[in-house]
Amino acid sequence: MQSVFPPPTPVIVPVTDGRGFPVRRVFCVGRNYAAHAREMGSDPAREPPFFFSKPADAVVPGDADIPYPPATALLHHEVELVVALHSGGRDIPVEAALSHVFGYAVGLDLTRRDLQFAARDAGRPWDMAKGFDHSAPIGPITPVVGGGLPNGESDGDIVLTVNGTERQRGRLSDMIWSVSEIISALSRLVTLAAGDLIMTGTPDGVSALSRGDVLNASVSGLIPLRNRIV
Repeated sequence: MQSVFPPPTPVIVPVTDGRGFPVRRVFCVGRNYAAHAREMGSDPAREPPFFFSKPADAVVPGDADIPYPPATALLHHEVELVVALHSGGRDIPVEAALSHVFGYAVGLDLTRRDLQFAARDAGRPWDMAKGFDHSAPIGPITPVVGGGLPNGESDGDIVLTVNGTERQRGRLSDMIWSVSEIISALSRLVTLAAGDLIMTGTPDGVSALSRGDVLNASVSGLIPLRNRIV
């Protein structure tokens, strides 16, 4: 069957070995660090994780200028560990989850916080607060063996600075739900597949961004991410 118009070009995130990772879908975990849950006014008790999505074409691969989005006066940063999958399935057991991990990257979940709060207060979806254009900058993906973090680490620092001033700092061990548990829980809701990205939540310290701000995001063992708001 002939297409009405050419299909969109897939978004490709660079891999540190020179290959490219074609993005299928982008899932995000909400409030996966207790301190961030508190600063958002929520109870950080270990309730089942909840998820939201960003469009694949919201991904901005690597260091790039990010346009300040329309319809907001409160753009917030959220630094996150990103999990890239090379395979998937449904109802994946926790103990098998890491076998589906291709690698990890540093990412930013940019958020129109005023729109999010308005949607939350009205009991409406967050889509336009989270899934806008250029809302998911993601650095190069570092492949791993066996699904563990790079260099055999089981933990690491996750840090964001803005214009050289530290705004967010946490440890991956601070996550309420581990990578294995996130993959398993998500696979009970949707069928995961190669090309899926999962953003695993952010530590506390989220705050507003302005045009001209330079963000440097890092996770131990991964290639840092640098973006400028324009």
